[in-house]
Amino acid sequence: MSSSSKARERIDALLDENSFVEVGAAVTARATSFNLTPAQTPSDGVVTGYGTVDGNLVFVYSQDAAVLGGSIGEMHAKKITGLYELAIKTGAPIVGLLDSTGIRLQEATDALNAFGTIYAEQAKASGVIPQITGIFGTCGGGLALVAGMSDFAFMAEGAKLFVNSPNALPGNAEDKDDTAASKAKAANGNIDAVGTEDEVLAKIRECIGLLPSNNEDEAVTECTDDLNRASDSFEAGEKDPSICVADLADDSAFFETKKDFAPEMATGFIRLNGATVGVVANRAASYDEKGEVKASYDTVLTTRGLTKAARFVKFCDAFELPVVTVTNVTGFAATKDEESTIAQAAAGFVAALSETTSPKVNIIINAIGSAYAVMNSKAVGADITIALPDAKIGVIDAKHAAEILAAGKSADEKAAVEKEYDTLQNAAASAAARGYVDQIAEPADLRKYVIGALEMLYTKREEVLSKKHGTV
Repeated sequence: MSSSSKARERIDALLDENSFVEVGAAVTARATSFNLTPAQTPSDGVVTGYGTVDGNLVFVYSQDAAVLGGSIGEMHAKKITGLYELAIKTGAPIVGLLDSTGIRLQEATDALNAFGTIYAEQAKASGVIPQITGIFGTCGGGLALVAGMSDFAFMAEGAKLFVNSPNALPGNAEDKDDTAASKAKAANGNIDAVGTEDEVLAKIRECIGLLPSNNEDEAVTECTDDLNRASDSFEAGEKDPSICVADLADDSAFFETKKDFAPEMATGFIRLNGATVGVVANRAASYDEKGEVKASYDTVLTTRGLTKAARFVKFCDAFELPVVTVTNVTGFAATKDEESTIAQAAAGFVAALSETTSPKVNIIINAIGSAYAVMNSKAVGADITIALPDAKIGVIDAKHAAEILAAGKSADEKAAVEKEYDTLQNAAASAAARGYVDQIAEPADLRKYVIGALEMLYTKREEVLSKKHGTV
């Protein structure tokens, strides 16, 4: 099949059958000093239009690598920015299917300006309509920014995405370290998931189905799952959000984002009573299909995990999606590299949570030290906090507290102090007595507790200070 048909086939595979309506099919490039004539550039290398996904309006552009490598020039960009304007006016998501060599050299500064106009439209649309990108082929230079400014990005196996190609990096080469490969981009948090072309398009459809069409819309569907169903797998799988979060969700479905980046901090979407909810959860382990641990993580906050979570929370707030956090944390990562970056990352995450006015619910498995305050505590704005009966919530682990409080005493005396400290200072009941925990619930009851909390918070209204925006 030709690349030209490939661009259209991707659109047909993404949208509902026979729903695509093309816009701007007759647009071609203007002539340049390098004898680039309009006849050489059908649709100027990008197919644009609209259609539906599960009956909902979606705008889509798909770059055509058969026309000048799908490169971006003046008219190419004009088609994309025009599509953005329509998407913003109608309040519908926009999907970009990238397959381009980057900037069109024949058009020089016109092409540079063209990239800038796309970035400006993306910035304008940010927080107004969802922006989703699929990456195919070799996409270089400014295309990396198009993906970076999207809310969610998915990359086909074998595709390339880069600002500078691996071979252009001093001391590097593609066969040495392919920094443009999908695996590298997923590990660095530049994209949300990797798959075959069909899997990427399916992921985009699934993502669209979970999101509201715009920042004034709701993401709600009919729930067929039992609202009072017991969360039987939560306790056994509480170390892995892929298990415990899925157990809370309608139909046990958890759409995890950026799974290969900072896996110790899970982010993603579930439905509860049919409504889409954003989830941020600490991960202590990952399990394979046999239920065996395939990877373990320290229960600490990291720079990468906090950065990942902050951007996700900002997205949820912009689209008025509730945020549910699952807190299982005992501190901050303690390394020389982390120490140089983690304070700023933690500050960004705290600011994102504090500024979020959509409903916020916190489930506490364990919360020790100042990391407790960071992970959606009452102090930073959690509307409802639910703790498990055996949750530990406090300033310091009881064993370490005993070493300090009973320094120089016998082992038996230290053990007695540890037990007393655990009961009086670190127990969930102790935090509840001080008003820091609203409910103590058995793991099996969490689904109905969280659904109940979100139903109560449905009409939440919160006034914010008059300001242009925060600076953290």
